[in-house]
Amino acid sequence: MKKLFFNLSFFLIVTISCGTESKVSENGNDNDNNRDWPFDTATEIVEVTNPATGRTWMDRNLGASRVATSSTDEQAYGDLYQWGRAADGHQIRTSATAITLSSSEQPGHGDFILSPNEPYDWRSPGNNNLWQGVGGTNNPCPNGYRLPTEAEWEAERESWISNDAAGAFASPLKLPLGGSRGSSNGSLGSNVGSQGSYWSSTVSSRFSKDLLVTAIDARMLIYYRAMGRSVRCIKN
Repeated sequence: MKKLFFNLSFFLIVTISCGTESKVSENGNDNDNNRDWPFDTATEIVEVTNPATGRTWMDRNLGASRVATSSTDEQAYGDLYQWGRAADGHQIRTSATAITLSSSEQPGHGDFILSPNEPYDWRSPGNNNLWQGVGGTNNPCPNGYRLPTEAEWEAERESWISNDAAGAFASPLKLPLGGSRGSSNGSLGSNVGSQGSYWSSTVSSRFSKDLLVTAIDARMLIYYRAMGRSVRCIKN
């Protein structure tokens, strides 16, 4: 049996087969001492396909240690990404915060960048071309995976037995309610366990589209890019 793991912060892939383990980083450097940001837990890549849409996804959120056993399974919440940002450590729920906006796609640190005022983005000027497809800049998903589009999220939502948190968990994706992280102070919202927020790759002006899931509703909304949201990767 083979299991594949994807490390979020350093794009580390671990393959375990026949009792052996090997580590290969995307840049070819397997020296743990040369890492720039905090080490993050690897995410096992297990595929799940929705027969209603025919699309294949990862069965858990990026950063999650397992597939959700309930809507409020804390081990399935995973990390919270700022839209368009790479897996540089900022996505860890307890990462430090910074107040200086980045002028490039790579801030050079793993802090969660606060943006309580305009442009409500971790980067200035903003860039609508981030997270676009498997080869897109800063794509945090493993090889062959990417952020879903708004249309792909809508297709999944329309296949649920109910348009709410219960339907989201009953679906093949078993989406948990991992909450979000605020753009003004970096704190975890009180919505952890009561709301799920999932980024899409779709942009709307200087904002981005997100699937919001609650106990009474599920819908696509527009959100500030500096906010921290869950990421579920879809196979290309």
